Amino acid sequence: MSGLRDQLTYGAYAAGWGAVKKLPEPVAVRLGRTIADIAWKRRGKGVRRLESNYARVLPGASPERLAELSRAGMRSYLRYWMESFRLPAWSEERVRNGFEPKDLHHLTEALAADRGVILALPHLGNWDLAGAWVTTRLRTPFTTVAERLKPEKLYDRFVSYREGLGMEVLPHSGGTAFGTLARRLRDGGLVCLVAERDLSASGVEVSFFGDATRMPAGPALLAQQTGALLLPVTLWYDDSPVMRGRIHPPVEVPESGNRAEKTSVMTQALADAFASGIADHPEDWHMLQRLWLADLEPRPGPAAGEPRTGPSDREAAEGEAADTPRRGTTAKASGGEPPPGGVHEGPARLPGERP
Repeated sequence: MSGLRDQLTYGAYAAGWGAVKKLPEPVAVRLGRTIADIAWKRRGKGVRRLESNYARVLPGASPERLAELSRAGMRSYLRYWMESFRLPAWSEERVRNGFEPKDLHHLTEALAADRGVILALPHLGNWDLAGAWVTTRLRTPFTTVAERLKPEKLYDRFVSYREGLGMEVLPHSGGTAFGTLARRLRDGGLVCLVAERDLSASGVEVSFFGDATRMPAGPALLAQQTGALLLPVTLWYDDSPVMRGRIHPPVEVPESGNRAEKTSVMTQALADAFASGIADHPEDWHMLQRLWLADLEPRPGPAAGEPRTGPSDREAAEGEAADTPRRGTTAKASGGEPPPGGVHEGPARLPGERP
């Protein structure tokens, strides 16, 4: 069964890359909306989880408002996929004109000074388009991290896709990503990490919309160890073909405290910046997975057998298997460092899959 599922998953993505990029843009836009609306009406697990997450962002929202928001969220999510499937066929001019970030000076001034920069962002808007814009408009290569997927050829396809957009892609597992990222930053390079979800034991607990979750320690640790500038980034769509974004002020390394304390403060600052962008544009936050610790499956405590709330072994290693392409177990990065965070290959399954 898993082999068949792997083949179907790969076939769905391959069809997207092969067919969608050949469609005229207005046709691709309409197709994305149609698929989004069908998926929304089916109310599978991903859509229900999306509404549950939106309820934490907007705690006073009515069921009608949440349903309206989840429909807009699925349309935004499918816009992400339609754009991503078509990005390899976009002209340089289309990429350059496809994204308009505010406060770009935070990034360009640091790069001009040959200082390493870490861009950390949540699953908002289209992070692949933002990355392609950086390599095309700013002529700046960067390094990112991608989770290993099953089937392996799907992971290879994603790596090839992102390398074709000008990115250096490191595997999330294998133990060398953290060290390689640190070297790139010490050389004055740019690193981009999707960084709002890490439910493993190495994640840093933060308050996010008033409840506890865990986010990757990697961005804060890299900034501390290399002197790189840590910049939160949030993205959103409007009614135009152009994606918008904001580069937030730098997250500073605290002057006092040990490494764990500094990492906690910095990761909370990232969470706060992410929350501000998500609150402004919740429909563009593509989080169709469990995120908050209170939403995770309880498991027995280590001694007395009392149930406790926390990520199960499966979730800590792989995330929600029902909502994502299956992944390999995440290993710690080199030197005992936790995984740095990175690109999640689609925050949820393709909308056409069975829940």
